[in-house]
Amino acid sequence: MSGVNRCSWCGDDPLYVAYHDEEWGVPVYDDRTLFEFLILEGAQAGLSWATILKKRQGYQLAYDNFDPRKVARYDDRYRSELLANSAIVRNRLKVAASIDNARAFLAVQEEWGSFAAYIWSFVDGKPIQNAWKALAEIPAKTPLAESISKDLKKRGFRFVGPTIIYAHMQATGMVNDHLVDCFRYPEVAAMNAQPG
Repeated sequence: MSGVNRCSWCGDDPLYVAYHDEEWGVPVYDDRTLFEFLILEGAQAGLSWATILKKRQGYQLAYDNFDPRKVARYDDRYRSELLANSAIVRNRLKVAASIDNARAFLAVQEEWGSFAAYIWSFVDGKPIQNAWKALAEIPAKTPLAESISKDLKKRGFRFVGPTIIYAHMQATGMVNDHLVDCFRYPEVAAMNAQPG
């Protein structure tokens, strides 16, 4: 870990560092992973991402490995089980939204063939390559995130405000927001140059 320059937001927590080094900013075209990040980003609202990363395995188990078809069928009994599950964020509104979002996710898949085709259409299938020099330059939301948020809400998604959506875009590589002096910046930029 020493001698490597990385975005300072990940600190030195091994879980956070691994997430930064291996996942954050890598373009994601897999629907299951996109659904996972929708659930996790929604769960994060008002909390730290480190908290969510620590509960990620709990979410994986509780949410049937983020299978939207299974999540969409969760009934009131299972919803109660989720609210009693200390391995996830036990927030009534967030749990209800995750199930509603699974149903909306399936509707998007039905219309577009895949959620990836839908979400990546907002950037013409190509990640936005930013060139930030300092953390303070990175926005919490953008006009594009606001547009995506508005469209998702129209489709019945919840916990998809523009800040949550911009975090989702960063996590799934729709934007490369690694700082230019971070060792991952050129690596992610090279991935961005490849077709999905």
